[in-house]
Amino acid sequence: MRPEVHVVSHGPHCLDGVTAAAAVARSFGDEAEVIAHFASNTEVDAVLRGLEPTPGRATQLWITDISWREPETDAHLRALAARGVAIVWIDHHRTALERVRAGKVDVPFADSVLSEDHAASRLAYEHLSRRFAAEGRTPPAAFTAFAPVVAMADDNDRWLHRIPGSRELGWVVRALGPDSYDDFMQLDATVAYTPRMAAARERVGAEIARTFAVAAASRVERRLGPVTLVAAVCDGHPSEIGDAWGKATPNAVFALYDATSLSVSFRRSPDCAVDLSTLAAALGGGGHAAASGCELADLRRAFATLVVDRVAERMP
Repeated sequence: MRPEVHVVSHGPHCLDGVTAAAAVARSFGDEAEVIAHFASNTEVDAVLRGLEPTPGRATQLWITDISWREPETDAHLRALAARGVAIVWIDHHRTALERVRAGKVDVPFADSVLSEDHAASRLAYEHLSRRFAAEGRTPPAAFTAFAPVVAMADDNDRWLHRIPGSRELGWVVRALGPDSYDDFMQLDATVAYTPRMAAARERVGAEIARTFAVAAASRVERRLGPVTLVAAVCDGHPSEIGDAWGKATPNAVFALYDATSLSVSFRRSPDCAVDLSTLAAALGGGGHAAASGCELADLRRAFATLVVDRVAERMP
């Protein structure tokens, strides 16, 4: 019986998380059954605690581009390790690294790579490449061919945008959501889009124009000392808004409630020094110093309350 490999990664709307999961899957080829699970920051604890290995089957668990918070999850992972599950954790989020340094992660990993130097997809790919070399094995052709996609994911996630097409690839993943992983398993070294990806790219232009219009109509600003806090509602693509607005508003933090993902994305202007990973962590989320996010469930009720109050005023 082939080994069973579970991959839990950030997604399914995140280019880095989807790429990391696909890199792991392509590294195994036909040698294992790889099952990908995608979760948001608020879902990951439940997803991890819901994993159960198939009895009598060699099992690995790869956790990429995401971390958990609840002690019960640590306990479940320890129980899985005690049953022979090899657990590998690869992450680059500052909040995750700080939790490790603070001794808040208690799991016997078979291996781990925790670094802010690169995106999780690149950390995973390079870790797997080193493992192939150390074992004297030739990687599957599908894994080797995936290198250009990994480079684009790293370029986009770190907001470098030095590789043509990296930003557009991020758009496509956000547009496709759950379908993107299957399509990424088909990509070749030319990163030739599948028909579904090409159609998604065509839709994205109109979506971005719409989300900028929604954000501009809902924009609210507040001065907090030297920093300008800008809040708005958007309909997807918060990073594009943060990038454009950051060039026009100095020393600003942008809190963008995305009606598509029902989450808040934090971005900052290039000259702003506010650590957005700390801000997001205080609200139950996580991320990087310059880009982070969280889910505020009470916002959904607040919106619903506003709607019912406004409608009730005009109810005949």
